[in-house]
Amino acid sequence: MQTRRLGIDGPEVSAIGLGCMGMSDFYGPAEDARSTEVIHRALDMGIDFFDTADMYGVGHNEELLGRSLGHRRDEVVIATKFGNKRAPDGTFLGVDGRPEYVREACEASLRRLGVDVIDLYYQHRVDPNTPIEETVGAMAELVEEGKVRHLGLSEAAPETIRRAHAVHPITALQTEYSLWTRDPEEELFPLCAELGITFVAYSPLGRGFLTGAIRSPEDLAEDDWRRNNPRFQGENFDKNLQLVDAVSEMAKEKGCTPAQLALAWVLAQSDRIVPIPGTRRIERLEENVGALEVQLNSEDLERFDAIAPIGAAAGTRYPEPLMGALNR
Repeated sequence: MQTRRLGIDGPEVSAIGLGCMGMSDFYGPAEDARSTEVIHRALDMGIDFFDTADMYGVGHNEELLGRSLGHRRDEVVIATKFGNKRAPDGTFLGVDGRPEYVREACEASLRRLGVDVIDLYYQHRVDPNTPIEETVGAMAELVEEGKVRHLGLSEAAPETIRRAHAVHPITALQTEYSLWTRDPEEELFPLCAELGITFVAYSPLGRGFLTGAIRSPEDLAEDDWRRNNPRFQGENFDKNLQLVDAVSEMAKEKGCTPAQLALAWVLAQSDRIVPIPGTRRIERLEENVGALEVQLNSEDLERFDAIAPIGAAAGTRYPEPLMGALNR
């Protein structure tokens, strides 16, 4: 398994990680037994970077990951996130970055994961009502106490990242990035390179759209949140299919699947990027890992720039009410 380093002095992890969110929430029904099989197969294939959050399944996802890793916990790097608060019934309650909540959330995550230390602890969204210095200061105390090893931010603005990094080194920035979400290239990539921060790309397959497997909104389960995502609706859906078809055609020429090509493109952007595609199926997991064997040359990358430039996707990446929580 190819590896990449987190931050300047963080651990080396598999070049492709595993996002576990869909095993508990948002993408329709899931089965714990099948999800556990996927996690075990990932371990056997050399994947050692697992991503979860306390909000996924309102704690269920952390419990699932902890149980599934079991005695193999020391073989992996566990990343989890805090800040998005949900009620027991799943209702979103807002973002909380207060120092007292940072500690409360960490203790709860440690219990659910069944571990003594979290390898990478992210603030899931920036709390506009709490100075980032206070939030990261509380996170830094967790590092000093040995409860957390490294710190990260998710969907944070450049100035926020600088301010946070001045309090304690930020090891990773997790933000959406794929062929249809290339915005981070403009400001975040140069900043991460300057500060030695690894970019962790979530939804590197465009929430599954770039695989080519979704040809109609009806292909999604009734309770799949993507039905409410602007990019999966109406004229936006039809326009985005054109982008997918162009990727699929290129994949045929390269002798790989559209998913493998889309992941290979993310991997080719920098060796300081680690994509974390999620899946609940072993065959998709194995397909994703196959992206590491896809080689792209300069002509391929130029072609991608033509078919999927920045801003190519139709529609915002979240419903409008949620867009305000990004890039704070």
